Amino acid sequence: MTDHNYFVKMIALGPTSQEKNKPFTIYIVFFLCQYHMNSSLPHSSIILRMWPMNIKKADFAGSWYPGDPSGCEKEIRSFLADPTIKTLSGRNFKAGIVPHAGWFFSGRLACQVVKHLSNSEKPDVIAIFGKHMRPKDRPTIMVSGGFETPFGNIAIHEELAAALTKALDLREEQAANAEPENTIELQLPFIRYFFPDIPVVAMGVPPNPDAVHIGRKTVEIAGDMGLSIKIIGSTDLTHYGPNYGFAPQGEGQKGVRWVKETNDPRMISLMLAMDCEKIIGEALTSYNACCGGAVAAAVSAAKALGADHGDLLAYTTSYDKSPSHSLVGYAGVVY
Repeated sequence: MTDHNYFVKMIALGPTSQEKNKPFTIYIVFFLCQYHMNSSLPHSSIILRMWPMNIKKADFAGSWYPGDPSGCEKEIRSFLADPTIKTLSGRNFKAGIVPHAGWFFSGRLACQVVKHLSNSEKPDVIAIFGKHMRPKDRPTIMVSGGFETPFGNIAIHEELAAALTKALDLREEQAANAEPENTIELQLPFIRYFFPDIPVVAMGVPPNPDAVHIGRKTVEIAGDMGLSIKIIGSTDLTHYGPNYGFAPQGEGQKGVRWVKETNDPRMISLMLAMDCEKIIGEALTSYNACCGGAVAAAVSAAKALGADHGDLLAYTTSYDKSPSHSLVGYAGVVY
């Protein structure tokens, strides 16, 4: 007898790389015929919500990170073997801060943070906070469908997304009109790899005091719905040099040292101390977190989940990989 759950998964998430040569259209036609004859088929509510037009394409696959599953897995295995990144065990990590540059520069940090989150019990949903936004921007959320990754699509938890939209007055985004956006996309292959069946909610959070409320309410609303949740906040640190129009210490080694020894450590110390309110002000005045709202929301959410401090897995910069007149800082933090 044909496995109807298999057809539901195929329609919702798309065929795996091993299944792409199979007659997928026949699966869909067969399933829809079966659905009309049997209304008790499981998960029927997701059938029409994950058609290809409702999936946000992976705009950076093949450039900022590999565009195929084997290439992604090869990179992930190398990231996990990196001896320069701290490995922590024996704790239930609830949240993390990840960088979002191309995998060549910061993928190993983001990968290790997501891996640490996966080492304990799996959640019902993962919330991702990100986006480059101005303080007066309205927070955003993807409300339906899912995201494309080289490992297969990730579904959006539409019930939680709807509840958050209503409670927090978020601006709704759809896959069809969503712009390319690296802060969230660069994390999705890691999430799909380490949490293969877990849906997400993805929000853009501006750097203003409401970010703290957004993080806390995300956890509260998920809890009210009976959902366990883990949190990811996405940001890079100082963007320094002529490429970014920010070089208060001039170019050369003096500027590099200032980023590494002064400006980035100020933000990292606030992340570790979980000082949500100061994170926003520090990001806006010192330019040492390009997504200060996402950081504040993630730290606030981690607090709501019971975390009382953060641990730094690693800190690095683009200069360490490719010395240049301009550089960006990256940190991987878990709570």
